[in-house]
Amino acid sequence: MDQPTSGFPPSPAAARETSPQWSNGRFRNKVPAPPTINRENRTTLWDFFFNKPKDTVPHGSIPVQAITRADLDAAPDHSLWRLGHSTVLMKLGGAFFLTDPVFSKRASPVQWFGPRRFHAPPIAIKDLPPIRAVILSHDHYDHLDKAAIRKLAPKVQDFITTLGVGQRLIEWGVPAAKVHEFDWWQETAVGDVRLACTPAQHFSGRGLRDGNSTLWCSWVIAHGDRKIFFSGDGGYFDGFREIGRRYGPFDLSLMEDGAYNAAWPYVHMAPEQSVQAHVDLGANVMLPIHNGTFDLSMHAWFDPFERVTALARERGLRLATPRIGQRIDIGDPPPAEAWWRGVDGPVITPTAPAR
Repeated sequence: MDQPTSGFPPSPAAARETSPQWSNGRFRNKVPAPPTINRENRTTLWDFFFNKPKDTVPHGSIPVQAITRADLDAAPDHSLWRLGHSTVLMKLGGAFFLTDPVFSKRASPVQWFGPRRFHAPPIAIKDLPPIRAVILSHDHYDHLDKAAIRKLAPKVQDFITTLGVGQRLIEWGVPAAKVHEFDWWQETAVGDVRLACTPAQHFSGRGLRDGNSTLWCSWVIAHGDRKIFFSGDGGYFDGFREIGRRYGPFDLSLMEDGAYNAAWPYVHMAPEQSVQAHVDLGANVMLPIHNGTFDLSMHAWFDPFERVTALARERGLRLATPRIGQRIDIGDPPPAEAWWRGVDGPVITPTAPAR
């Protein structure tokens, strides 16, 4: 990864209006959405609320390895902990970086309704050390938790995010001086950690009228000789090959693998596509994220793990599946462990490709 081509960019309003991704008052993907997507989504939404299979949530307890502040302080550099869903804590250059922090009980605008967590976070926000930067991919509720942001704000030095999302943070009380917005292909440095805001094929919004008013992205995170790709959310597209060409190879891909549906290939990847994206990037080890914490689709909760495990075995790829809260080394994670198979009972039978 080269030296940053930009520092912190100009004001959010000016950057948004001049962004190549901004058109007619909204952000857009490089490839337009198929014309059937809205009709398919309405059908899927009906099924989500009224025809939900029973195995979309675990019947037993998800194993969680508790983390203490002492554990974090004593951990070697280039350590990584998965805290749940797409929330990952990394120790780079002695400082801590946190992706898409969600700590609330529900990924929802209200805490009395909506997708409920399968497990508690392995560490509470109050017990976290000072965070050098929070790295945000987009503003959906399962990636941007308003309550968590407000609690984190006093101990976070910088919030690194996409165009428009920063304004949300400021409205929630985060000091503007801490908020830095980026467009696709912009780069910056936070201490000795280098970051590149890279494309994704997704969408944004937190209400009925703000769709695509903020930008979405993936991130390249580099420190020393280690490089990590954080996918955020998105459908499979040729951007993975371009990111791999510009920034690869990677030591580790934190790759979306969960909450997929046959009606959503434009904005979410099935496991087969997640594996292909990992290959396109030229990554060494794949760590599947966006699973095991919330019930966000119609597939069995364990399906993302089973399918990606089978695919990795077939293609001879290295896979990391740490338990929630387990520390791994970014450069040399342990072999995949099928911890999910003991949650619902002694045996889980892999399912067919889910809707």
